[in-house]
Order: sequence, then structure tokens, then C-alpha cells
Amino acid sequence: MGQPVTVIEKPSSKPGVVRFEINRTLTGMGHERYWPDQPVEDNRPPDILARRLFERGGLDSVHINSNVITVFLTRGSDTEGIAEIIGDLYTYYRPGVEVPSPESFGAPAE
Repeated sequence: MGQPVTVIEKPSSKPGVVRFEINRTLTGMGHERYWPDQPVEDNRPPDILARRLFERGGLDSVHINSNVITVFLTRGSDTEGIAEIIGDLYTYYRPGVEVPSPESFGAPAE
């Protein structure tokens, strides 16, 4: 369950740089840049996405501007799995995750 994100991978003219365009805006008109050696502390959608991408590994940095995610790959890395990580950003209920009931949010039991 959740909102699927459409992801289109677009190579750039610069080796090791790949852009992913999505059908959601993540930063509005702002820019966000992330590096693997600096902790991502907020919990906004671009922050969550950056953490997930760095957990995958193989990235030197991530830049997000509105609906474009630009990844700078580590030498020898590929983009395998990146589109799926981006596409699952708003998928909340995965196999093995219990779906909350109204009671878990404080609603009276029927």
C-alpha cells in the first residue's frame, strides 16, 4: 500500500552521473545535496530517500532538486536497484509489516 512513484532513469553526458526523474516533487524549488560521510538527520522525503540510497552503497553523493534525483556513482558502480529504491519511497506497508488498525491510533474499539 502507498503511492507508487514513477521513475525514469536518464543518463547524463558525464560518466558516473545518472539522473532519475519522478512524478512527485520532493524538495519544491529547493536543492538538497547529500554525502555518505555526513549524517542525514531530518525525516523529510528527500532525507529518507538519501539515507536509503546510501544504505545501498556505491554512491559518492546525491543531489535532489524538485522531482530530479541526480546520483554520482562511485567508480565501478552501476545503477542496479536505484530506481526501485526511489519508486518505493512512498510504499509504507511491505510484506511482514503489520497494517495499523484504527485502534492503534486511539480510535475506540467497535
